[in-house]
Amino acid sequence: MENNDLGVSMRTARSLMARSGVDAQMPDHSVNLFIHAAHEYIPTPPVSLAAPLALSGASWVPDGVDRISRLPDVDATRTAVISSRWRPLWGSAPLVLVDGHLLPAASPRAVTATVSRVLAAHPGPFRYVHLACSNMDEHRNKLERWFVLLAAKGVQELIFLNRPLPIDLRLPATLFSCASLTRLYLGFWRLPDTAAVPRAATFLNLRELGLCFTIMDDRDLAFMLERSPVLEILTIIGTGNQSGVRLRLVSHSLRCVLLALAHLEDINVVDAPHLERLLPWDVGQHHASMIWGKKCRSRIKIGHAPNLRLLGYLEPGDNEIEISNTVMAAGTKENIVPSVKILAMLVRFGVRNALKKVPGYLRCFPNLETLHVQPSGKVNLKFWQEGGPIKCVLQTMFFYEFRGSRSEVAFLKFIVERAQVLERMVILVASECFSSGEDVNGKVKPLTSAKWNSKVCKLEICKSPLVKGAIQVLGTN
Repeated sequence: MENNDLGVSMRTARSLMARSGVDAQMPDHSVNLFIHAAHEYIPTPPVSLAAPLALSGASWVPDGVDRISRLPDVDATRTAVISSRWRPLWGSAPLVLVDGHLLPAASPRAVTATVSRVLAAHPGPFRYVHLACSNMDEHRNKLERWFVLLAAKGVQELIFLNRPLPIDLRLPATLFSCASLTRLYLGFWRLPDTAAVPRAATFLNLRELGLCFTIMDDRDLAFMLERSPVLEILTIIGTGNQSGVRLRLVSHSLRCVLLALAHLEDINVVDAPHLERLLPWDVGQHHASMIWGKKCRSRIKIGHAPNLRLLGYLEPGDNEIEISNTVMAAGTKENIVPSVKILAMLVRFGVRNALKKVPGYLRCFPNLETLHVQPSGKVNLKFWQEGGPIKCVLQTMFFYEFRGSRSEVAFLKFIVERAQVLERMVILVASECFSSGEDVNGKVKPLTSAKWNSKVCKLEICKSPLVKGAIQVLGTN
């Protein structure tokens, strides 16, 4: 595929970037970053090659069948070769297959061939299958067969990452035949054409879904969510789309939604009564601006989500937030989101129009207890003198990547002079600025001389664990 509204090939991406004066090699670097990001979010395999067999956690399992199911597939297969006593047990044990365990002894093509043999030979069930070492563009004829086998043999957890060139390879509709799935993570694919999927197809047992750098359109994404009636955790990391995706959530089972590095134009929580965590991070501009050279905004609309406790990262000025038909902006009515206890914001100090919205945002969360702030840019010190009181029960605040600028200190003073019940403020100093204790104390000295509204608040200062340019991402646990 050279070009369409959903995704582009690497050749087209390089051409677009060359016309924009961007280094044409950037896609290669970006792909490496995307691969790293995907592996950061996908689940860790339940078995490892790092521990000897006696220490792998299987030696104490009383049942021989269950013991083999907990071994890496290499060791589990060896049991059938080494001992006739174990030979019938490999076939009767639930399969745990991680194709990365077949490397580096075998080439990627040999790994693909071995995976085909294992999927065909083992009778099932498949407890856990992790496939990330095959360039499926070279093996398109195997895709359909693999999913037929996975469905027939009751796969429960499936992590399937395509080697990411190209990233627009479409998954077969037989994916929807895997009704036994409880956890599904897909990376560097294009979602199946749901027009070819039977309307009765349903992921009846799917509780966790992750889509990493996957090309999708509104219809196909909505179809997957509609066919997952017990879904509890949704993760979308990156999208391969040139055009934005609209995410519409209507679910009585969803508890957590994590969205990062994705080009999402609209995030619409229509009806999610059990949703507790909504974590949009860099959903408006990062992905699109890096590849297409244009900046996009995202609109986050929250309708019925009475149990929402954690929200963020919000970006005042970049995200348009609408809650219960009220757009959050300067002058917004207060107390419209009483359920939120934890809020995270990316505060762009260098953009005055964005910064003007911060006090208004805070006033919308009357029961806010913990605030996470990641700063960027600078602003005139007098700006914060214009802010009114913080009418919430803020108890804890985390300020990340503190560099000691006057703008940062002014913002922190704005908080401590207005937060009436603040108990704890944690300042994480950027690692490159954390040279000595005396230097750090000098940077925060103006803050200690402020008129703190809360007399019991404790100030904690520590070195940030993040590398330069990184961001603290709230988890899904």
